[in-house]
Amino acid sequence: MTISADMHQKNDICGLILAGGAGRRVGGRDKGLMAWREKPLVAHVIHRIAPQVGPLLLSCNRNTENYATFGLPLISDSREEFQGPLAGIESACDSIESEFLLIAPCDTPALPNDLATRLLQPLRSPEGEKLDVSYAHDGVRAQYLCAMLRRRVLASIRNYLDSGRRSVRGWYGELRSASVDFADQPAAFENFNELK
Repeated sequence: MTISADMHQKNDICGLILAGGAGRRVGGRDKGLMAWREKPLVAHVIHRIAPQVGPLLLSCNRNTENYATFGLPLISDSREEFQGPLAGIESACDSIESEFLLIAPCDTPALPNDLATRLLQPLRSPEGEKLDVSYAHDGVRAQYLCAMLRRRVLASIRNYLDSGRRSVRGWYGELRSASVDFADQPAAFENFNELK
């Protein structure tokens, strides 16, 4: 059974688009602002995610004037030197009032229109109260940056980062997590490095 859009409350979900990386794999360029099909990648992600959530935040660490044109609240890392996606999530913690947080990377422009609905399903199931996070699996690999998190677990990021660790997968390993099968639409998770 799938939960339809009207069965879950968008206002219970805050969205966070992660666009704060150093862009090491693209020569230091700001990935979110790179063009794909004549629009910045982040514009495509906003178009996909905004209808699925209540409030929507944008994590960025440079080019804030450009990102401000999208009309979303901007969050910047409180830690120095691009410490990865968890630093972006950590910096958003104080701005999140919803029960759930949906995270998505800025360089995956064709994300599923039902990403939030399907990720929320295991967390809202009878056994779901025991789960902290659900993340997408495209049939080949886990997509750890396409995930739904309970707000209650976000505080644990600080200690994890303070210990020198940065791996999203490693942090999930300390939580109660579940993967959600998206093998029916693997192309939805192609990032900028894989897009044609």
